Amino acid sequence: MLIAWDDRGLVPAVAQDATTGAVLMVAWMNAEALERTRATGEAHFFSRSRQALWRKGETSGHVLRVREIRVDCDGDVLLLACDPSGPACHTGKPSCFFRVLDGPEDDEGDEGPPGAPAAVLDRLARAIEARRTATAEASYTRSLLDAGMPKILAKIAEEAGELAAELANGTEPAIVHETADLFYHVLVGLAARGVPPSAIWDELERRFGRSGHAEKAARRRE
Repeated sequence: MLIAWDDRGLVPAVAQDATTGAVLMVAWMNAEALERTRATGEAHFFSRSRQALWRKGETSGHVLRVREIRVDCDGDVLLLACDPSGPACHTGKPSCFFRVLDGPEDDEGDEGPPGAPAAVLDRLARAIEARRTATAEASYTRSLLDAGMPKILAKIAEEAGELAAELANGTEPAIVHETADLFYHVLVGLAARGVPPSAIWDELERRFGRSGHAEKAARRRE
């Protein structure tokens, strides 16, 4: 498909988190920026103010690794599905879109659009990683990571038991609460082992369209 470059030879490019679907930033590309992006696998853009090519992360180190490039139906907008290595915004926020039009100007707690609803698990995983540098006294997560796998495994078993009890006879709010507790402790366990949640999402994606019986049988043969 031909790209409908504007009269300056540019096209807007929207960068999206490939895992969560959250919109990260918008910039401009010319033909050279697009070619460099395709050749290197890292997002390159064109600065209209400097009239120069630039690689995202060339000063901050927070590059955008591009999984896929899509073009819209009119050919005049590009969509980059990216794996960000850090905050996409120069302010240190994960996304440049951390302000709501009619919201407060200085909402420090807003990190931008969350992406798909389940992407909150990825946000939680990032928060768990950030707690590695917190003091154990101020962070329950850090205290779990410092205690090691025996403590983490005990908490996972405890939370799984509490969820099982609520699923049998509990109220919906209690089930929701215990499920959230279990998800959190499982993510702490994954962080302790260095397993990214994206690996779990990829495995679940792989299983779509495959019989559960076939999956279990294949694992027994391995």
